[in-house]
Amino acid sequence: MVPVIFSEEYLRYDLGESHPFSPVRLEMLVDLLREWDSSFAPLRPRLASRQEVLSVHAERYVRRVEAASRGEEVADLADYGLSTGDTPVFAGMDEAARWLVGGALTAAEVVARGQSKVVLQLGGGLHHAQFDRASGFCVYNDLAVAIRYLLQQGVRVLYLDIDVHHGDGVQWLFYDEPRVLTLSLHESGRYLFPGSGGVTEIGQGQGVGYSWNWPLEPFTAGESYFAGLRLLYRKALEWFSPEVVLVQAGADAHYLDPLADLMLTSKTYRRVFAEILTGASRAGAAAIFTLGGGYSLDAAVRVWALLYHSLSGVEPPRQLPAAWLSRWRERSGKQLGPLLCDPDEAPPRVERKAVIERLNQANAERLLATVGKYLKP
Repeated sequence: MVPVIFSEEYLRYDLGESHPFSPVRLEMLVDLLREWDSSFAPLRPRLASRQEVLSVHAERYVRRVEAASRGEEVADLADYGLSTGDTPVFAGMDEAARWLVGGALTAAEVVARGQSKVVLQLGGGLHHAQFDRASGFCVYNDLAVAIRYLLQQGVRVLYLDIDVHHGDGVQWLFYDEPRVLTLSLHESGRYLFPGSGGVTEIGQGQGVGYSWNWPLEPFTAGESYFAGLRLLYRKALEWFSPEVVLVQAGADAHYLDPLADLMLTSKTYRRVFAEILTGASRAGAAAIFTLGGGYSLDAAVRVWALLYHSLSGVEPPRQLPAAWLSRWRERSGKQLGPLLCDPDEAPPRVERKAVIERLNQANAERLLATVGKYLKP
């Protein structure tokens, strides 16, 4: 069985009742997995240390996070991306964020020790956090800390980000690092936060050629998305030969997500997860998956449940459990559908589909042509 890492401590990362990055998503997901399997017993992560957080973040920033977590008055929090609408401060924020970092580190340790070739971390994916500031709901960059640990073990890492938002924090933290190739698929920054992730962002110094971005047009549908992912992912595996593939598996490219405009369905996600696993296996690389964005409770929980089944190699059930549906319809106030997968007729028809596909294909080809000048196939 694939190791799954989770702790109830993750639920302490709570930015507020009305905030879209809600711990309710994880509560619903874990409750669903337990409803299906009463013996579900994830591995408990360890709490990341301050020193481990400092492996990617500035001490002046961490000091402010700690002070704000204790309720102390800090005059310049906004200069560090804290106490904003996106990333408000809350009591215990430092430790809550360090639990998520610890989960990513625990997953990396499992892989580095050879205990498993595939690991699922049921949390984290805080890919926007920068060297010295919070950003986009993210306080500490758990992914970057895990990558830093893997580099210390002498491991080459392919970071694959399928969140609908550009994985900017991870990119910039390793922008000059040739032992890390970052590949982010996201809705174009011309339309969506954080505004970065163009095909010309390819790295600097020794890292030139090792940052790959595929910005997608709004309303990109599954066929275009999957074709590009398969092309770019296979090229990355071929040209880079990673030993670990670290995947930020945000679910916010789903067509129901309220914060973005891509049109992926559960069928697309199942194909994507299978492609990632197969590619890593063929390359002889381990695969670590974390969660990430996903702001439709209905869609995100179902996508991540499909991820769990994909990694476990078990065919997912068609129906969601009636008892689980009853509990969470009442608690969430949402109209949760009875099926795990989207209905066949979803999503609605996309206008300008051919134009969107041509633009996406041109960007993928442009990216490969640009990085191909620096990386030898």
